[in-house]
Amino acid sequence: HVQLVESGGRLVQAGGSLRLSCVASGWSQCMGWFRQVSGKEREGIASIFSSSGSTFYADSVKGRFTISQDAAKTTVYLQMNALKPEDTAMYYCAVQNALGRCTRLEFGSWGQGTQVTVS
Repeated sequence: HVQLVESGGRLVQAGGSLRLSCVASGWSQCMGWFRQVSGKEREGIASIFSSSGSTFYADSVKGRFTISQDAAKTTVYLQMNALKPEDTAMYYCAVQNALGRCTRLEFGSWGQGTQVTVS
């Protein structure tokens, strides 16, 4: 069972940028991020295949957010630009070993989350 620890969430002004990081205790086929606002369904926003580097994004963040990994493929980053108030949520780092689910931004295990607030 992979342990995931996120960091980087904070309060930021609209239009600003933020980079989230997540360190995993092991390698996974797919790493990604989803977000959730209290009382609402989670929204998968980005994923990356560890072997090929292929990336997938939700329409809501495409062109603004970029997912990447370090060389060891155990740290995943989410660069968030042009942030909007509607991006405010708890952001969770997650993993998935079924590549089909990965492309659909569906994840199996996740960390504790890091709060992003856009004012």
